[in-house]
Amino acid sequence: MSLGLTALRPARHDDAEALAIIHEDAWRSTYRGVIDGLELERMISRRGPKWWRTALSRGVRIQILEVAGVAAGYATYGRSRMRELPFEGEIYELYIRPDHQGLGFGAELFDAARAALDRSRLSGLAIRVLKDNDAAVGFYLRRGGQVLMTSRERIAQTSLELTVFGWFADDAG
Repeated sequence: MSLGLTALRPARHDDAEALAIIHEDAWRSTYRGVIDGLELERMISRRGPKWWRTALSRGVRIQILEVAGVAAGYATYGRSRMRELPFEGEIYELYIRPDHQGLGFGAELFDAARAALDRSRLSGLAIRVLKDNDAAVGFYLRRGGQVLMTSRERIAQTSLELTVFGWFADDAG
């Protein structure tokens, strides 16, 4: 889909390098000070171009956001991993390069991933977000997400709290 200078499209194998760069930039910007620095760098280093090529080969669904022909964000999505919740779809990740944040591109990417889940007939949507990621929490609240629960995830020696958001199938997109 073309939106003037922006485009949304499925990721291709030749996007692996761009996906790794977006991931690295967004994670450093978002999680520095939240996740231990050494562990954060280890996590980032595991998600290089080879990892992304493998993910694409395995059929991971990834939507790319391009701005003026350059990849500026991505979303990964599919069947919900949270079986205890009444939502079939999940957006696993949604990241925008830091220099493109706050310009409405995240909303475009969110809407595109949600529409793709709807087309796949996956009813409802869930998303997990680090509770300390104030920008993401506010973003999903503005998208109409309902806080469903909190959980914890262990990263290295730290236990971090997650907020789980949900959108029922009949919620307006």
